[in-house]
Formats: sequence, C-alpha cells, structure tokens
Amino acid sequence: MTTSADAAFEFDTLLTPEFTRAPQPYFRQLRATSPVMRTPSMFGDDGSTVFVGRGDDVEMVLRDPARFSSQFAPQSQLGLPLIPITVDPPDHHRYRRLLDPLFGPKQMARLEGTITERANALIDTFVSRGECDVAAEFAVPLPCGVFLDLMGLPTEELDTFVRWKDAILRGTDGSLAGDDPLRLAAQRESTVRFEQLIQDRRAEPHDDLLSVLVDAEIEGVPITREELIGICHIMLIAGLDTVTDSLTCFFAHLAQRPDHRQRIVDEPGVIPAAVEELLRYESPVPFIVRVATCDTEVRGVSVATGDHVVCLLGSANTDEQVIPGADTVDFDRESNRHLAFGVGIHRCLGSHLARLELRVALAEWHRRIPDYRIPEGVELEFTPILRQIEHLPLEFG
Repeated sequence: MTTSADAAFEFDTLLTPEFTRAPQPYFRQLRATSPVMRTPSMFGDDGSTVFVGRGDDVEMVLRDPARFSSQFAPQSQLGLPLIPITVDPPDHHRYRRLLDPLFGPKQMARLEGTITERANALIDTFVSRGECDVAAEFAVPLPCGVFLDLMGLPTEELDTFVRWKDAILRGTDGSLAGDDPLRLAAQRESTVRFEQLIQDRRAEPHDDLLSVLVDAEIEGVPITREELIGICHIMLIAGLDTVTDSLTCFFAHLAQRPDHRQRIVDEPGVIPAAVEELLRYESPVPFIVRVATCDTEVRGVSVATGDHVVCLLGSANTDEQVIPGADTVDFDRESNRHLAFGVGIHRCLGSHLARLELRVALAEWHRRIPDYRIPEGVELEFTPILRQIEHLPLEFG
C-alpha cells in the first residue's frame, strides 16, 4: 500500500510554482513511484485525500459514481449547489436531459460567427501596437464576453463576475476550505445578484439562456429557486474560467514552440487536432475530486468511506500506458483519449462551446498575428488549482 509516509512523490510538490508551471515531469514521477497516494486530508476534515494518477485508474473512478460520488465533493462544501456537477444519479440524469440540448453541438455551432467577430474586435485593439497582455486583452474577454451574451448577464458587470469566480474557485491564496472568508463573501454576493436577475427574467423574459432556464421544467415540474441558483453558479465558474485557462496555457506553449506555431499558421486545417492535443498535454483543469461512498480500494490501496479521491487529469492525460508517446506534443496523433473534459456521466456540459471558442481563437489570432514571443526576462507564473497565467505579455510584429 502506498501512503504519504513512504511515497517517493511528496504531496506538497503539487502546490509548488515549479509544478504548476510544468507539471508533466512531476506527473511522470508520480505514476512511476506513487500511482495511488494517500495523504492527510487537504480539505480540512479528519479523513484522507487519495491521489490517483494512472489513466485507467482515473477513468475507472470517474465512471463509477456509485462508489465515488460527486454529491459530497469539495465543490458542495463550498456551500453552493453546483448543478449538475455535484449531483449523482438519478437526479443528475434529470438535469442533464434539460441542459444537454442547450449546449449541444448544433446549438453551439450557431455562435461561430459571433465568436469570430468578437475575436477580431479584440485583436483590432492591440494588433498595431506590436504587443499585448494576451490574458487580460484576449483570453479573458473573449470567452467571458461570449458567455455573458449567451446567458444574458450584463456585460458591464464582467469585472465583478470574474472577481466572484476567482474567489469561489481559488479562495484566499488557493485555499480549498469551504469557510474561506473571501469565498464565502463571493458566494453571498453572487447569489444575491443571480436572484435579482432571475426576478427580472420572470417579470420580463429576454432572448437568452437565463430566460430559458427560468421558464424551464423538469419532468413537468418547474425548476426551483435553489436549482436555478445552483445552475447559475456552475455556469459562472465554468463559463468564465476554463476557456481562459486553456487559452493562456495554449499561447504560452505556442510562444515557446515556434515549430508548433508555424504548423498552425501554414496549415489552419490542423487547428482542431492542435486544440485536442494542447488540451491533453497542458491539462488546464488538472484534477477532479470525488468522495468515496463506501470502503473500497484503488490499485490495491484502501480508500475509506468519506475519503476525498483526487483524480489527476493532467497525469492521466500524459500516461504513456494509455496514450503512446504522451510526453510529446503531436498534432498528428491518430488517437487522443484525453480526459480534459472528464469522462462518464459528469463529462463537461460546455465542451462543445469550449472547443469552438478555442478553435476560433487560434484560427483568427494566427491568421493576423503569425509570429509572437514572450519578452526576454519574463517568467510565467501559473495560478494553483486551475492552471491559468494571469499576465502573459507577448511581443509581435
């Protein structure tokens, strides 16, 4: 049995700047020495946290909600009903039947023109300057603007929504504690604002997703206030963060790999494959958490009821036992079984929108700015929990 006491890989490594900057070598060490690793709880309770790093093990956990529940995961401890990701079957299926068609591939494809226009409007603001902060000027406003328009949330409140999102996701200095004061304040403030917006839509429906949700029913029963707030909160967190995270990771990679960047410029048709490969290799969402519903085991390591099980998506995505040549970024990879959007019943609801935004962003940027670089002397700093570069200066022209 592998425990924190005898593991060759130390848990604290996962919290270091060196890890967040380039996690792949650390994941390789973890898979080789401690593929399942138990440590004292990182969530402030008396149980243990069990880290799972091999691709097959991660997929097994995520496909087994009966043993490894989302309902009591740390996301729920934040005090927010994050629907549908913290809901298990059978209720989970009810929510997905409502939400999946709203984010289906055909529905999202209709947004391509709008996303393209928004991307070019942003590029217009800095292309002649020869430099920009790609995070602040492109990676944040592009997906956030698209999402606020889709939901019908006030675009002039973008900074406030982003502040709430960051506080809920990262707390104070990356804290995962549910009683973190910064997180609690953001929960209260965002809940009040969502309640106001819901009341507005009940009184005067708009042509937006929030109005659809306010008027929706599940099996003939209108959605409750608590359900609406829960859906709004997960939309806030996912819609304003994960694509931004991915874009900053993508541009940092491409700025440092001119061969990969030139391939995209010369062969725009490779962009869909490049998006999948960079999602796999960079894994902006590095882990997903589940909670054991019974005494069980993973790869011979005992897991007690109530233990948090951290599925390391970034490690699974670079596991050569599952993906041959996983340590190499290969836009021509024939089979790409990455788990960047999760797997199983809780697979990312917004994956079709995310892929579309990423493809359009890379296509329009490289059509207009084919050559760029990180200024000399700049050292990139990634945020903990979700890998994002908050400041990513680029030079071009």
